[in-house]
Amino acid sequence: MKIVTIVGARPQFVKAAALSREFKKHTNIEEVILHTGQHFDKNMSDVFFEEMQIPHPKYNLNINSLSHGAMTGRMLEEIENILLVEKPDYLLVYGDTNSTLAGALAAKKLHIQVVHVEAGLRSFNMAMPEEVNRILTDRISDVLFCPTSTAIENLEKEGFSNFDSSIFNVGDVMQDAALFYEKKADQNSDILKDTLIKKNEYYLCTLHRAENTNNMERLESIIKGLNNLPSKYLIVLPIHPRTKQLLNKFKLNENIKIIAPVGYFDMIQLIKNSRLVITDSGGLQKEAYFFNKFCITTRDQTEWIELVSHGYNKIVGADSKKIIDSVEYFESRTFYKETELYGGGIATQKIVKNLIKHFSDKQNY
Repeated sequence: MKIVTIVGARPQFVKAAALSREFKKHTNIEEVILHTGQHFDKNMSDVFFEEMQIPHPKYNLNINSLSHGAMTGRMLEEIENILLVEKPDYLLVYGDTNSTLAGALAAKKLHIQVVHVEAGLRSFNMAMPEEVNRILTDRISDVLFCPTSTAIENLEKEGFSNFDSSIFNVGDVMQDAALFYEKKADQNSDILKDTLIKKNEYYLCTLHRAENTNNMERLESIIKGLNNLPSKYLIVLPIHPRTKQLLNKFKLNENIKIIAPVGYFDMIQLIKNSRLVITDSGGLQKEAYFFNKFCITTRDQTEWIELVSHGYNKIVGADSKKIIDSVEYFESRTFYKETELYGGGIATQKIVKNLIKHFSDKQNY
């Protein structure tokens, strides 16, 4: 069985690494990794690949810094050329980026089976490009690996039981990755020492989504909320220079500690040792849960609604009062997992097992 895997964003490499490790246990599986270059990141050096034990891509298209249409169009053309050479049995994509959609479209039009990992997620906000990408990718996928029962329900509501596709609830590959890298983070990260941060004496906050950083009213309200949190704890805020410039327009309390953007190992350490997480990131909401931390999400929707329904996450938008009230609420609670919402770290095993069976059934059909 030959698989071409498409990756384009840094988090996709982390997920792909987890699944690639499982593929390597099977001599009858050949994987070819194609990097679109969508998220150009100077930190993704050889050291990054070695530390994270990520296979180097066979192809790097280096397509980035373009509009959505131009980027997706160029990727579609280049991926098609490579698929014609490689002739895989499956094209595998992750999540909801432009790389995901371009890869799925290219494969489908060449009658190559499309596998979508993280299928069935919905924020129900069509203004988000990610929502458009994930809906379209799901619709043209042949094998859909869902991370949660909620994702399965979303597909059922959209009529997928009437489509010629195979759907599996396998859990979340990001939990596999997080648990694998936890020990490495303990060994390799000195972020607490380097930034003079003490364990369990800070809230971790991230702020990067355009809906917050490009809207001064929302940004001001979020900062107001942070400024009014208990001053006895630090608020650690790893942010990019552009966001830092925007924050210069506001008066920040002395307990808000801005640090440079951090890598994956450092982020794991910051989550694990925090009191709780305040974020507008999608992935960080789950990672907070993986490491037993409550999360406050400064967005108006989330794809991970099971975290909200089980009481691990509160959606507060940009409402300063809700930020303050949610911190107070979670400070009075103890984090307890009644059940594993994301599979418990064996998603990659389930994906490979089901993919091998799907391939075998297809051969025997």
